[in-house]
Amino acid sequence: MKILLVIIIYLAIYGSANYFFFCKARSVWFLGNAAAMGVASFLGAMILAPVLAVVAEKYKLDILGRPLAVVGYTWMGVLFLFLAVYLALNLCQWLFRLAGLVLGRDLSFLQLSSPGMFQTALLLALCLSIYGYFEARNIRLEKIKITSSKIPATAGPVRLIQLSDIHLGLMVRKARLKRILDIVKKTDPDIIVSTGDLVDAQINGCEALAEGLREIQPRHGKFAVTGNHEFYPGLDHSLEFTRNAGFEILRGQGVTVAGLINIAGVDDPTGKYFGQDEKIPEKDLLAKLPWEKFTILLKHRPRVNRSALGFFDLQLSGHTHKGQIFPFSLITRMFFKYHAGFYPLADNTAIYVSPGTGTWGPPMRLLARPEVTLIELVPEE
Repeated sequence: MKILLVIIIYLAIYGSANYFFFCKARSVWFLGNAAAMGVASFLGAMILAPVLAVVAEKYKLDILGRPLAVVGYTWMGVLFLFLAVYLALNLCQWLFRLAGLVLGRDLSFLQLSSPGMFQTALLLALCLSIYGYFEARNIRLEKIKITSSKIPATAGPVRLIQLSDIHLGLMVRKARLKRILDIVKKTDPDIIVSTGDLVDAQINGCEALAEGLREIQPRHGKFAVTGNHEFYPGLDHSLEFTRNAGFEILRGQGVTVAGLINIAGVDDPTGKYFGQDEKIPEKDLLAKLPWEKFTILLKHRPRVNRSALGFFDLQLSGHTHKGQIFPFSLITRMFFKYHAGFYPLADNTAIYVSPGTGTWGPPMRLLARPEVTLIELVPEE
């Protein structure tokens, strides 16, 4: 029943967006019946493509699901950018009219005609989509240095790599993963952590992806927590893939790594919708760990549990993708106080929120470049 409700909401919202585009295209391009039918058929196919891709993936028909996902989600990104640009152009039109009234001058030469506005918005959306496609592939290495008296002076810097929101599946495959792993290998990390959404959905036939991840064996191990997407294809399926990739999964658990630092991890709250009981409260979990050691909390969503402040030194999170495609980031900022980057907290603690390493949905990013995060934990002099 919940799945049906999600599909109905999706069709209502996304269908309305495509219908708006169709009405504008028909009026601007003066489409005849045959051409209008062709455009309507294309848009109808684009509305159904993501749904059909999920169905094909579920039944292990990747040969069908992958092209459906690529085409369907790419159009979704183009349409979103078209609507954003079209809205921005309309706002500019209103501002020009208001300025003309205030200044008592004729500024009509700044006004775009209806066809001009539609075509400008579509052209800009296509250009931004192309740029966003290449930005999503341009993965950077972000370096964070944290000094702490809890890091043993004899240990030297502890190099930790954070991966988050890779979304391995139909869209993010071997080529993207190879670029990510090439960056990781160059850093020679001591520890690797995954802060959720390592997988996207069914991850059928992705054994080779697990093998690629398993090849990297940092000195002090690899640790992971669940994100919301780990639950969608079936938790057991996702956990098996994550373990095959060489990660130790922390689900309401904490470990002391090589006698140097503590790492604790908690499940994403999506689990409660899939019959997964909530594990031990964060404060109780962290209180069990050696207090004198630097403690890292892995938590997919960047929500800070105030009762746990003082029991960890650094929380590592992801989930937001930094909005992935501007101006959607303006919306995600409204829901997440800690949106992307480093934020000091109370009691000498901090949170770092990764913008993500992969993409979800449209294979593009705009003003939200993906990253592999290198965190150096340095002894205090």
